[in-house]
Order: sequence, then structure tokens, then C-alpha cells
Amino acid sequence: MQTLLKDSPAFSGFAVKDLAEAKAFYTGTLGLEATSEPMGILKLHLAGGNNVLVYPKADHVPATFTVLNFPVSSVDQAVDTLSERGVRFEHYNTPHLATDAKGICRDPRGPAIAWFKDPAGNIFSVLEER
Repeated sequence: MQTLLKDSPAFSGFAVKDLAEAKAFYTGTLGLEATSEPMGILKLHLAGGNNVLVYPKADHVPATFTVLNFPVSSVDQAVDTLSERGVRFEHYNTPHLATDAKGICRDPRGPAIAWFKDPAGNIFSVLEER
């Protein structure tokens, strides 16, 4: 059987309503590197050589799930730093998902994780690598 896509350097993408607003948030607030690409697309350059395409969509509706995860060595430090930069973390209190006052889920079944939204309402996370 042919490997077809096995060696393809795949990448992900998601939509936003306002590309300029998104770029300002990603570069200024989150400290990511981003370049404007042809056809009005933004390319986020992530650690490890990974890229994510961000494209404008006037009728964008954010997903109800996490579209981008950022592994960090300390979720507490990441939450504190991003909070100082104006990022607001999501708070959950359900039988299956609860966060503390800082917005961090500390469920022993998984890594410490905190979720936040970009200006278009897309859900991102910072999660502690173990």
C-alpha cells in the first residue's frame, strides 16, 4: 500500500472574522510570529517548524472545541503572564470539567490546562507538559 500522506508536512487552519485584529492579538498579546500570505491569509509560525493558516471568513462561527493547544512548562506561569497581557481565561464548573479561580483545570486524569479565546471566539489552550 502506498504511504500517500504519511510523509506530507500537514498543517491546520481555522477562520477568524477580522484578520488584522487576529494578527495583532497573536503577535502582540501571545508573542507569536505571523506573516501575511497571498490571498489574504495569515500564517502562524509555531515552535518546531509547525505552521497554522488563519483565514478571514465574514460569517465565521467559532468552534465549540479547542482549535490550538500550546504546551508549556508551567501552566500557572503562562496563565499569569497572559492574564497580565489582557487575556481572559475561561471558567467552567460542570460535573466533568471544573477550573479554579485562575481558570486552570487541575484534574488528576490529565495535564493542568487553561482555555482562552482569541478575538474571533476561537478556543485556545495552554497545557502543562509532564
